[in-house]
Amino acid sequence: MSDPASNTGLFGIHGAALEVRSRRMGLIAGNIANAGTPGYKARDIDFAAALDARLKGQGADQAAAGATRYRLPVMSSLDGNTVELGNEQLAFGENATGYSATLQFIASRVGTITRAIKGE
Repeated sequence: MSDPASNTGLFGIHGAALEVRSRRMGLIAGNIANAGTPGYKARDIDFAAALDARLKGQGADQAAAGATRYRLPVMSSLDGNTVELGNEQLAFGENATGYSATLQFIASRVGTITRAIKGE
């Protein structure tokens, strides 16, 4: 049986993109939550790499893990924490916008299919 993410017929790549964006959102939120933790290393998911891996049939967790990278700080803190709150907030906002757009596309597609089934 094939992986649903590799079947791009009904929703295109948007189903896989939603999974990757969701995992990225969690990782960025973790960075923000650990902004005051000494020695914490901020991480991010390379969205394009994770999406490509997902579309090639890797599981969502495996694709996200393989595309996770440590952030390179512009200015390191004395305690070794690499979270730069402004950068994290920007990444979170950009990812949230992408997540919302992807979700709206899927909802629109479901609405179109529903209307077609009802004969509207």
